[in-house]
Amino acid sequence: MKRVGTSIILRNTRNEVLLFLRDDKPEIPYPNHWDLPGGHVEKGETPEACIAREMMEEIETDVSACRRHGIYDFPDRIEYLFILDFDADAKNIPLHEGQRLRWFSEEKIPWKKIAYGFDLVLQDFFAGRQRWDRGGEFQD
Repeated sequence: MKRVGTSIILRNTRNEVLLFLRDDKPEIPYPNHWDLPGGHVEKGETPEACIAREMMEEIETDVSACRRHGIYDFPDRIEYLFILDFDADAKNIPLHEGQRLRWFSEEKIPWKKIAYGFDLVLQDFFAGRQRWDRGGEFQD
């Protein structure tokens, strides 16, 4: 059975997305790569509860107003993607995991340094596509 994860696209009014730079430790997956905030769903936890818990733990941010944007069936996991309009200076957001936070426009994303296949998720987001169900069908 695949593990289940959640992630969130935090989007500001300039249509930029907030990514965090993973730690540069060789023992972790994707060291020194950019990543979407999120985490693993714990036993008995809903994806909505997971993303709310993870964002309080990682960036001390209430995302209870977020909405589900899609579900991705990756080879290693099922990923529930959420989205929230969010404006804040990245320097003022507490970060408890990773090296730093940064806002990226589509043109400035370091596409070859994105962790966990989230390049596909971000490409879908900027193209205005949503992916639903395990079949990966697009709905516009």
